[in-house]
Amino acid sequence: MKKIFFLSTIASLVFATSCKKELDQVPISSATTETFYKSPLDFVQATNAIYSSLHNYPNRLLNLSEIRSDNIYGTSVTVRDWDPINNFSQGIAANTYIDEAWTTDFNGVFKANTLLDQVAKNGSVIGSATLATRLTAEARFLRAFYYFDLIKYFGKLPIIDRVVSASEATTIGRSPVADVYKFIIADLQFAITNLPPSYTGTDVGRATKWAAEAVLAQVYMARSGATYGIEGPGLATNEWNLALPLLNDIITNGGFVFNTNYANIFSYTNQSPTVNKEAVFSVMYTGGISGSNDLYGASFPWVLAPNTYFSSLGANSVANGSLEIIPVSNDLVNSYAAADVRKAFSINTAGYTFSGNTESRPFFKKYIDITKIPTTSRFDWAINFIAIRYTDILMMKAECILRGAPGSQTDVDGIITQIRTRAGTGTASNVTIDQLFEERRKEFADEGSRWFDLQRSGNLLTIMNAWITKEDASQKRMNPAIANYIIYPVPQREQNTTPGLYTQNPGY
Repeated sequence: MKKIFFLSTIASLVFATSCKKELDQVPISSATTETFYKSPLDFVQATNAIYSSLHNYPNRLLNLSEIRSDNIYGTSVTVRDWDPINNFSQGIAANTYIDEAWTTDFNGVFKANTLLDQVAKNGSVIGSATLATRLTAEARFLRAFYYFDLIKYFGKLPIIDRVVSASEATTIGRSPVADVYKFIIADLQFAITNLPPSYTGTDVGRATKWAAEAVLAQVYMARSGATYGIEGPGLATNEWNLALPLLNDIITNGGFVFNTNYANIFSYTNQSPTVNKEAVFSVMYTGGISGSNDLYGASFPWVLAPNTYFSSLGANSVANGSLEIIPVSNDLVNSYAAADVRKAFSINTAGYTFSGNTESRPFFKKYIDITKIPTTSRFDWAINFIAIRYTDILMMKAECILRGAPGSQTDVDGIITQIRTRAGTGTASNVTIDQLFEERRKEFADEGSRWFDLQRSGNLLTIMNAWITKEDASQKRMNPAIANYIIYPVPQREQNTTPGLYTQNPGY
């Protein structure tokens, strides 16, 4: 693979069709758009390249959602990149995690736009109208996926809906959040109409109609969240009734199945979407490909686990793990009932010994199978990341009902009882919206959803500041959570490239 370099993420619109293997594909050399699109396979591979921008998606969720939330209390001895994220520091515009989010998502947008441009100009080469429509729908789904990721982190965004020149890019400012959402919704509606419900063979893992419906439901729910008086993802639109039919269609017709064994959802032997019926949409990885481990395998399993843990296992030769421990908060650990199987599976609370030292602080280990630690590269873990799972579809339905969409308390209690029964914590009755969010916290811990759940709840500031007062009582490292910190700053590099084009988000 040849890397894609940007002088600025938007201003340097350099197309390269090289890709990482999230689907079954062969990496492409850096052909230009003028010479590359000569066969149907070229269009398929270019579509695969759009998927490649998903490669770091789970790592981003852990670094910018999980660490930001009340699930993590980062207490590094040496200041690391995650500390200012955890501590609500003001001067984080140059933070590497924030820069990566903007850069990589817009990278995916640019590749989607290029594919769409070439289908319009040279689509006859594809030879099949059905395939051309499907590839267009995949590109629009992914473009919407990347924009939705961006809007939750940054709020207002430049809408880049076509291939633009470098000079034109420097004139496109940020559009209001409502306009960006309209753009996202149009792409997802097209995808729902034109994506197939399933795939076979090497196409398994591509976006389906159900994935598009799930993301559109998430969009309606995010828009319906509180505004907090900022230009963030919440618009208080009260569109729960628009999300619910999409969720019901997935539940009724999608063929997904609630897995009664929590650990099995994340098993390394249950990876294929055709087998793992909890997986509505996954980021696909392949480990064990010689010489290309950083392109095909995953690294997210160890992002929130310390390198000293792997050293204690004698597995330090490929440097798995974060540079220091990133502890799970005591508040989250203590929130689980004693019988809750999700706690033992997701969090290491037993401690470990390394180089004569003992570490007793808890850390996330949900994706770590110590029998599957790669031996050649820390970027070579052979496990997919379930970006949308069926349990979430059910819990989003329960939330919509509690917010006023059609349905009953019995429907809500039935969904939560099913989830608690799997967890070993019993049945549920008269579940409230606050209890639902607490159940989500335990169910999806270490999956990167907590910060976005807090955004949508309307209680982010109350919950976070109460948690900071308690969790940070002794060390006093964290700043108070304020409304402006619900979204992140526009990366400093983007500000520097074209001064004055983007107004920085307030508070930074």
